[in-house]
Amino acid sequence: MRRISRITVAGAATASLALALSACGSTSTSGSSDSKGGKGLAIAYDVGGKGDQSFNDAAYAGLEQAKKEFGYQTADLEPTEGETDADKEQRLVSLAKQGYDPVIGVGYAYAAAVKGAAEKFPKTTFGIVDDATINSKNVADLVFSEEQASYLAGVAAAKSTKSNVVGFVGGVDIPLIHKFQAGFEQGVKDTNPKVKVLSQYLTQTAEEGGFSSPDKGKTAAEGQIEKKADVVYAAAGLSGQGVIEAAAAKKVWAIGVDSDQYKQEALAKYKDFILTSAMKDVAKAVYNLAKSVEDGKPETGIVRGDLKTGEVSLSDSNPKFADDAELQEAIKTAKEKIISGEIKVKSS
Repeated sequence: MRRISRITVAGAATASLALALSACGSTSTSGSSDSKGGKGLAIAYDVGGKGDQSFNDAAYAGLEQAKKEFGYQTADLEPTEGETDADKEQRLVSLAKQGYDPVIGVGYAYAAAVKGAAEKFPKTTFGIVDDATINSKNVADLVFSEEQASYLAGVAAAKSTKSNVVGFVGGVDIPLIHKFQAGFEQGVKDTNPKVKVLSQYLTQTAEEGGFSSPDKGKTAAEGQIEKKADVVYAAAGLSGQGVIEAAAAKKVWAIGVDSDQYKQEALAKYKDFILTSAMKDVAKAVYNLAKSVEDGKPETGIVRGDLKTGEVSLSDSNPKFADDAELQEAIKTAKEKIISGEIKVKSS
């Protein structure tokens, strides 16, 4: 399969595609020589875009899996700076109009856009990641119990700190990120009540760059490390790269988010300081929706991933983390208690 580069004028796309996208973000499209010839999964990225080594890249991995398995043309579109809900809706509408199915908005910011596009194209399946507010017959709300993985991250932090101070850096002060904070703080306190948690949000709104500013993440982490934090957990999208950089510079632990950040090429020089990552399998959720459409039984309504389904978890790629028997036993015990219901993890 040959990737076609992002476009201002897309040689491999139709003229109508280029025209539609000129006002609503750049895109990549790809197919294969053995393609069925049809169009399938399309995704529209959240702020930070492709290359964030986190949330958006996980969605792209799901798209790549679907493209490989189903042999159809796919598309992935970037956001534009300062765009409105109407711009987002136009992006989704342009994809549905071209025949892509399903069409997925990556991130809660697409809620209004997905709702509007789904009403205009009732025969197309739409998905939205990280939002559970849309109640439409042709929309799948792909959500996760992030607080559960964050609780386990809190256990890991409490067992790994030597200073008894750990940090949490949230990208934007919104209910979704409150789930990460709440689970992390509960996991820390349940494991060792003596450990202090420093919590900070980078911005009040996404438009201010809370999910897309590594410099902001780095500054926040440096401040927490100055206050003796020796484990810092970031739930901040692209901004989390700055947190990881700051932790590596000061030789303390960082905990990644959404994807296994220890394995990511762009973060390779920092990986020895990435203890673990609190993951949610956005790739699997994206792929599963595409497969459900391919199978003729499209998912709709709330589709939730949690510890029990295996769609939220902690990564164990770092050998120092994986080989720590005491730490692994503590995490295993906490996970079993969450799944059984013995531990109720707070989401706010």
